Amino acid sequence: MPETNWEVVYETTGSFVAEILRGLLEAQEIPVVLSQEGIARVYGLTVGTLGRTQILVPTHDLERAQHILEEYENSTNIDLETTDTELPDEDNPLDAAQPDPD
Repeated sequence: MPETNWEVVYETTGSFVAEILRGLLEAQEIPVVLSQEGIARVYGLTVGTLGRTQILVPTHDLERAQHILEEYENSTNIDLETTDTELPDEDNPLDAAQPDPD
């Protein structure tokens, strides 16, 4: 069996967005590996360099994975660059009371 080469298709802060994108790609039968610094996983870091999570796919699926992620971002109007820490907490009255910038 030939060795699989993996490429980074996307990098995000924190694992929440990475897990969602992993599910999206795996639903399209693209194998995914998430890579994050070990210390970040131990301490639950989601910000800064240690909080970065890389989404890797096999080299032969890279183009298709990029296309799927672009389609997802365009169809949902979700900016994939939004990090876990930037999402408003709907249970927090201070976050919920913030006016929509648009």
